Amino acid sequence: MMQFGMPTLIETKSIEECAKLCRDLKLDFIELSMDLPEYQVDKLNTDQLRQIADQYNIFYTIHLEGFLDPCVFNNRVANAYIETVLQVIEVAKNLGVPVLNMHLNRGDHFTLPDRKVSLYDVYKKEYLYKLTDFRNKCVTAIGNADIKICVENCGDYTRYPFIVEGLDVLLQELEFALCFDIGHNAAADYADEPTIMKRAQRLYHMHVHDAKGTTNHITLGEGNVDIKKYLSLAESHNCRSVLEVKTVDGLKKSVNYINAIMYNKGE
Repeated sequence: MMQFGMPTLIETKSIEECAKLCRDLKLDFIELSMDLPEYQVDKLNTDQLRQIADQYNIFYTIHLEGFLDPCVFNNRVANAYIETVLQVIEVAKNLGVPVLNMHLNRGDHFTLPDRKVSLYDVYKKEYLYKLTDFRNKCVTAIGNADIKICVENCGDYTRYPFIVEGLDVLLQELEFALCFDIGHNAAADYADEPTIMKRAQRLYHMHVHDAKGTTNHITLGEGNVDIKKYLSLAESHNCRSVLEVKTVDGLKKSVNYINAIMYNKGE
């Protein structure tokens, strides 16, 4: 049986409210978002989180801050990001969290008269060196724990080839894997998919939401994405899937949609 989870939602005012919704919808886990103030690493109460997980029979994954970037040229800032991830790894060990999800950021750019130049592309040697250092520190911190750091696609793999080079640096270690965000892929005219499928043996986690044109995070069934096709891919790779819609109503409708197409349960 596939495992489905939900994101932390702005409408849920506490982790317990979120956990109750997760249980009521018969989902398996919550992906804690470190973009929200209450889920910063220094505010995570592992005893409370464990008690709530036990009470509602769920578990957690963690989505690292979207703008987290260990490659920034300011070493003090980069080190703060790295230290944050290392602290989250310790939290993950304590809670039995199997997945940390992260983005690879495109960095800043200079605007020239005829084009924009990505600084990570110009200074690619330093960019890849910093990613290698980040990777190695994470691997050491994870040790023997059953934790994967999954790199999520954000529609950038074709536009910014240096990000794919960075992805491959991370994937040199088995502690890193892929998160396939099917909504981001669709909103980028499916441009991320060839990169992911070329590395499909490293697929470990999925973010599932619908898309229409360049708009994504739409309720399942209300966009143009072939959801069933991608869920079959998730199932074949034993991926957990986050139903990454942004409202309680959208989540409920998405769960009904999953039940209808996967398990032949009426909406």
